[in-house]
Amino acid sequence: MSTPGRGLHGRVLDTLGPEITAGEYPPGSVLRTDELAQRFEVSRSVMREAVRVLESMHLVESRRRVGVTVRPAAEWNVYDPQVIRWRLAGADRPRQLRSLTMLRSAIEPVAAGLAARNATAEQCAELTECAIGMVANSRGHRLEEYLVHDMAFHRVILNASGNEMFARLGDVVAEVLAGRTHHEVMFEDPDPEAVTLHVHLAEAVREGDADRAEELTREITVGALQELDILAPGGRPAP
Repeated sequence: MSTPGRGLHGRVLDTLGPEITAGEYPPGSVLRTDELAQRFEVSRSVMREAVRVLESMHLVESRRRVGVTVRPAAEWNVYDPQVIRWRLAGADRPRQLRSLTMLRSAIEPVAAGLAARNATAEQCAELTECAIGMVANSRGHRLEEYLVHDMAFHRVILNASGNEMFARLGDVVAEVLAGRTHHEVMFEDPDPEAVTLHVHLAEAVREGDADRAEELTREITVGALQELDILAPGGRPAP
């Protein structure tokens, strides 16, 4: 997937970013901008622009008289949506998906409970519309269409929580959902039970039932983890 709206340096990032996050350049590796510019057939200014983006993600750091050094994974901005996308494109996808889904299971149930208390009438209507869209596209191998409504649904939940920290995780959750679809870590049609849970969740939020909303969201995230056990095994951390 190309990086939209970034021109030549976006093309560089689409290759170099996944290479770094996949470990092709181990921590401490030094990248020479002149050599990279030659490799990608771009100017030094384009290469410097790409490096600045990688620096903003904490993937690399520039040192005078040394070059561009790859930073340890522990220092990366792992919440950056682009970093998430690159990591999900690599061989470590099962572990990444499990890690991100566990993050969802910790955050989203609480956010849903808050949404049941704080959601506006407009947000409740939007949530219902998203749920209807999910139902309408849950059959016939329409995963891309389903994904649009699924991502929008979870964004509304996070935004409606009224907590700005939760709301900022909307892009993270969207990347998890998109990654599952685009890397075929989904059944050909969504799990009917999961679709029904989303419908009930929209109802619970609309009715202001915080406990029910939290319980339903926990069921949704537990189900997502169980799907990973089937479709992307090997993602559990070593004992």
